Amino acid sequence: MSLKAILLAALVGFTLFYLGLWWSAWKQRQLQLQAPSALQTLIGFVTNFFDTLGIGSFATTTSLFRFFKVVDDRVIPGTLNVGHTLPTITQAFIYITIVEVDIMTLVALIVAAVLGAWLGAGIVSSWDAQKVRLGMGIALLAAAGFFLMRQLQLFPPWGETLELSGARLAAGVLGNFALGALMSLGIGLYAPCMILVSLLGMRETAAFPIMMGSCAFLMPVGSAAFVRAKSFDVRAALGLGTGGIPAVLIAAFIVKSLPLDYVRWLVIVVVVYTAITMLYSALQARAAR
Repeated sequence: MSLKAILLAALVGFTLFYLGLWWSAWKQRQLQLQAPSALQTLIGFVTNFFDTLGIGSFATTTSLFRFFKVVDDRVIPGTLNVGHTLPTITQAFIYITIVEVDIMTLVALIVAAVLGAWLGAGIVSSWDAQKVRLGMGIALLAAAGFFLMRQLQLFPPWGETLELSGARLAAGVLGNFALGALMSLGIGLYAPCMILVSLLGMRETAAFPIMMGSCAFLMPVGSAAFVRAKSFDVRAALGLGTGGIPAVLIAAFIVKSLPLDYVRWLVIVVVVYTAITMLYSALQARAAR
């Protein structure tokens, strides 16, 4: 059996682990399963459609959640991680299978991201609303900065390598560990991971299996902490999943690519606005206390 086949088999195992979290929580009456609303499902469809095309889903979902007042701010990080897991796993199966990248490099970066997510989720799942707003506000501003850097092409041109070794591999592992930890705050991994891959001199196409594979493996691990702490909105998470999976398939196999320049600028504006409102809410709560 090839290493890629082993990696895909491991992804099946992580998928079963994630589904087991839901089953166990439901059997122990730790959560009530409720059908998502049409709006929650639509948000899942739209954000995962553009996520598959490389926009990213965490920052956009956070903005839509706050604009439509879908979920409480305190549980947004958990809802993002739990709800987007299955659509992201679907993306990973597709891109790991069809896009070429050195398998040892891919495995090393994925493991680093998973360890970072395990550390980060254990911390964020116990935060109160004020800490979540403050942390997410800062994280969203950072995400907007990454989006802007990518849009203005401020990072180095893409290289040609599909493999990392030595110091570059070590830098990639440390970088993806940090990005995995930040995923728990809702910063999203796609835009910063693309910049990291570019800085390491890799080919642009290599970013897709790396970032999608990293998220697919780390999100079930991060979700475990949020599910145990009941720090997520069940209906909204189900909406992201049920709306997201068909969106991924449509984007990957039917649409494949779109001119997204104006969409990216809109995302930057919306994310900055959401970050400011998050920070303002946190400061208001602090002043009231």
